[in-house]
Amino acid sequence: MRKIAIFTGTRAEYGLLYWTLKGLKAHPRCDLQLFVGGMHLSREFGYTIEQIKQDGFDVTGQLEFLVSSDTALGVSKSMALAMMSAAEQFVIHTPDMLLVLGDRYESLAVAQAAMLANIPIAHIHGGEATEGLIDEAIRHSLSKMSHLHFTTTEVYKKRVEQLGEQPNRVFNVGAPGIDNLLKLNLLSKKSLEKELDFKLGEQFFLVTYHPLTLDKESSLQALENLLLAFGAFPHYQLVITYPNADTFGRVLIDKLQEFAKSQTTRVLLTQSLGQLKYLSLMKVCDAVVGNSSSGILEAPSCKVATVNIGARQLGRVAAKSVIQSGGSVEEIVQALKTAISLEHKEVCMSVISPYGTGGASDKIVHEVMNQSLEDILLKRFNDFGGES
Repeated sequence: MRKIAIFTGTRAEYGLLYWTLKGLKAHPRCDLQLFVGGMHLSREFGYTIEQIKQDGFDVTGQLEFLVSSDTALGVSKSMALAMMSAAEQFVIHTPDMLLVLGDRYESLAVAQAAMLANIPIAHIHGGEATEGLIDEAIRHSLSKMSHLHFTTTEVYKKRVEQLGEQPNRVFNVGAPGIDNLLKLNLLSKKSLEKELDFKLGEQFFLVTYHPLTLDKESSLQALENLLLAFGAFPHYQLVITYPNADTFGRVLIDKLQEFAKSQTTRVLLTQSLGQLKYLSLMKVCDAVVGNSSSGILEAPSCKVATVNIGARQLGRVAAKSVIQSGGSVEEIVQALKTAISLEHKEVCMSVISPYGTGGASDKIVHEVMNQSLEDILLKRFNDFGGES
């Protein structure tokens, strides 16, 4: 048996890992170890560990580390606690490999604990670029700690290799999130209205706006401008999800709560929708709005427009259905007008996602379970253009 540890600290990350978790759980040679922490254990963010359990996964260990503060000091303390908690769990459960996804600070802390314990690390979503974010540094740091890499495009595969990683350990598998769209039985609009106890109306926007981790003031200003811009579209309902527990995240939550209270019949503000409801809403909404990576990774496969605001996702490969907007009210209004135009709807219907057509999770499971672990910890820096 091969003991594969997976860490998840946020709702979005768990959704992207779902089918990989399912595949590993079903694998006859895999002893799946699932470690859950961060926002999953926070009542403020929906206590989504319950959803993980309802999905049929056994939680091997809970990593308690989320400090109730989104200041730089608070996040630093959370990272320190995450590393300590993970180190304790790894001593107890001795995994053969750790699998992490993305660019969250919690994942970096858990990976550091694995690195110091000589546990091989596999990383999903490496090689991507996001301007103006701490995520950029975290993502590339995770790549350098890792021994297997699963990228979502050929561009990102080459970028991981540019970091000195050996090409025979880097696999372009596509985006795992697309598997959710192909495998989940998505809900109809009528079913969604019943589940959410909210009228979606004829037209609605699906909105998520996360803080820019390097810039508090521009994050808040852009959110305020976004909410003002919605005033130009009074007939559109708004389904808004909470931002992540990043630096400055609670400032944005306060602003969103104030906005939602002022328009209770028009705005649904929710801590967490879960993957099924979120993707079902994405499939039937008029546009995905904000700065969530889901607007870049999954929305094109739904044939839905994305209005991506600000710098948070700049640098990622984007489909033609994605409209990049500045943060002013005027720019956002114009981008939204473009998104709902008949011309752009035609673009969305014909777009081909640069993130593949599905099957990423199966490819990840195959490599994680079949790659030799002998000498995997020994890494040689591969000069770009060199041999593997």
